[in-house]
Amino acid sequence: MDHQPKFFENLSGAGKAIAVLTSGGDAQGMNAAVRAVVRMGIYVNAKVYFIYEGYQGMVDGGDNIVEVSWESVSSILQVGGTVIGSARCKSFRTREGRLQAAFNLLQRGITNLCVIGGDGSLTGANLFREEWNGLLEELAQKGKIDAEAVKKYAYLNIVGMVGSIDNDFCGTDMTIGTDSALHRIIEVVDAIMTTAQSHQRTFVLEVMGRHCGYLALVSALACGADWVFIPEYPPEEGWEDSMCVKLSENRARKKRLNIIIVAEGAIDCHNKPITSEKVKDLVVQRLGFDTRVTILGHVQRGGTPSAFDRILASRMGVEAVLALLEATPDTPACVVSLSGNQAVRLPLMECVQMTQEVQKAMDEGRFLEAVRLRGRSFENNLNTYKLLSHKKPDAELPKTNFNVAVLNVGAPAAGMNAAVRAAVRVGMTEGHKIFAVIDGFEGFARGKIKEISWGDVGGWTGQGGSILGTKRTLPAKYLEKIADQMRTNNINALMVIGGFEAYLGLLELSAAREKYDEFCVPMVMVPATVSNNVPGSDFSIGADTALNTITDTCDRIKQSASGTKRRVFIIETMGGYCGYLANMGALAAGADAAYIFEEQFDIRELQANVEHLTEKMKTSIQRGLVLRNENCNENYTTDFIYQLYSEEGKGVFDCRKNVLGHMQQGGAPSPFDRNFGTKISAKAMQWISKKLKETYRKGKVFANTDDSVCLLGMRRRNLVFQPVAELKSETDFVHRIPKEQWWLKLRPLMKILAKYKTSYDVSDSGQLEHVAMLPKEAETGAI
Repeated sequence: MDHQPKFFENLSGAGKAIAVLTSGGDAQGMNAAVRAVVRMGIYVNAKVYFIYEGYQGMVDGGDNIVEVSWESVSSILQVGGTVIGSARCKSFRTREGRLQAAFNLLQRGITNLCVIGGDGSLTGANLFREEWNGLLEELAQKGKIDAEAVKKYAYLNIVGMVGSIDNDFCGTDMTIGTDSALHRIIEVVDAIMTTAQSHQRTFVLEVMGRHCGYLALVSALACGADWVFIPEYPPEEGWEDSMCVKLSENRARKKRLNIIIVAEGAIDCHNKPITSEKVKDLVVQRLGFDTRVTILGHVQRGGTPSAFDRILASRMGVEAVLALLEATPDTPACVVSLSGNQAVRLPLMECVQMTQEVQKAMDEGRFLEAVRLRGRSFENNLNTYKLLSHKKPDAELPKTNFNVAVLNVGAPAAGMNAAVRAAVRVGMTEGHKIFAVIDGFEGFARGKIKEISWGDVGGWTGQGGSILGTKRTLPAKYLEKIADQMRTNNINALMVIGGFEAYLGLLELSAAREKYDEFCVPMVMVPATVSNNVPGSDFSIGADTALNTITDTCDRIKQSASGTKRRVFIIETMGGYCGYLANMGALAAGADAAYIFEEQFDIRELQANVEHLTEKMKTSIQRGLVLRNENCNENYTTDFIYQLYSEEGKGVFDCRKNVLGHMQQGGAPSPFDRNFGTKISAKAMQWISKKLKETYRKGKVFANTDDSVCLLGMRRRNLVFQPVAELKSETDFVHRIPKEQWWLKLRPLMKILAKYKTSYDVSDSGQLEHVAMLPKEAETGAI
């Protein structure tokens, strides 16, 4: 952006009162949103109130509306559900109820409401706002308030945040709680898969989603389910036969288990319900398979919020307070939401109307329209699932005679296997032969290369690490041998899934094109590294899983520190020179400080942090958490910081240190990494097909332009292919990081929520957008 940065210090909340309530069904991450609203509100000198038990508390008043302090929201970040309660409220639906609610708010001077809930809760809030003037006049006529109050409190400002595990709200990529619900579902599916394999069973899993199939669709994509039923896309007539044929084909291919996922609102094309029991009975009667039903129910709403939901909710909470401070009588009630990895504000009623349009389309049997209205991300998920779940008979597949090699390069990252699976299956669907290279460029040089088939990659989505094997070795010293292997196996294109080494490797291979014609083929890189340090992409496969590992560990450590009191933990994270894991881990775990290479610090800052913690120990929150990126400073090592804190904190707090190490590279991939890996890899393979057609001349592939060696990355709101040659200018090669990193803008957020004074550039926020104007291509920082 060219305009001058706008800092929120100019926005003051002095004299304003903000109330926060959670309403409707609970969702993990609501507490993180409540915490962010409270702390940001207090930070800008506004008064902040809790409204307990949703709208019921607003109508009942009294002790249900309470002013809160900074410490009121301590230790709630990692708690699921909502600590301020949520209740269905009939009385708020009546004008008398809303009149009483308005009176209760006015008694405390509250004219700014932050509502966290689903579309019903937000619609109710909007109606309340529209009636506000009338309610005030009625209260004045009844003598409950004076004319002065009518003038002083003439306007009610409302900002909504969507908390719903179903992800059923149009205009936002991800609602608060969706990612955590996917974590619960995937944990269960992973567990069920092991028992199903032992007994050769079929499992029918019912997941939540009465009107929206998002959870069912994405979990089916994330676990490679055999079949999925969702309300927006009913199966065609005769689905019973097709499903049974597919299940028995899979069994015939030696697959020992079948997983079928059913959304609770699943219907057929005549709008008749499809229940999990009905599906089970069908499989048993027709095929005689040993079949079990598991209904996940409220497990999906429970448990601790994922790192993604905590960060999402914290960002939304801060954005909501900014929106309230900037609201004027003319601005419509808005929803703060996420598009790509950007916070945006959208008119609340536009989103609600579009959400209702989806339901209307489904009721009227316009299912393709319903899928389109759900948004680009939903449509992409559906298309990718259809592409990967069902193998067409060989006779129906095109034959291109192209050979594509797939390899992993760099350190292992969770989600790499999901990416390989998608590449293999999409490549085969496009008619290519796919070759798997074992152990990166080193294995390539040694001829460790074999053809890989559809069935070989079954069950790979949930596997951590790298099944193909991966090495950090760069290709420069093996160029001749790799060229030989490419010639011997007649490789016409390369897909490299990996981290910074993969990027360097592609640069080396494209530089070697002058000498070796074998490298004049399309090459694409898919970023996969826990460090998230690849130029050209805001996210890389594996970073979300690592972030969840860090967050889980920090939760446990905080619990230990709370028990012992007056204890500060120094935790070292991975990332090379990239501070992404340390910074985002600090935001998700509610840390007091995070030391990173990108933001230089000196002894004065260390001293200030110690003093800050000393002050904190005088409050009721007697614990501290400090994260340090492994390479943030060569002299201020983890040991040095630990010793400094121990010395300076003597008599006030004691210290412990913890190096998280390689556990950050392990574990089963998170739902985000499985789906991001699957979708980005499928798109990369489609690009390869397109390039192969473009560069096939006179019986051979010849590609030697810069745009035939690309990196596919997520940029703000879109997935984009960028020539690696063009990314050179954006790269700091010495420290192996991009020169500009989007997440540094979130750094002040972490400091504000940890009670530091800081400046926060809010230039990007504040623009009210319209739902229809959101870029149709928006692929998502969501899944």
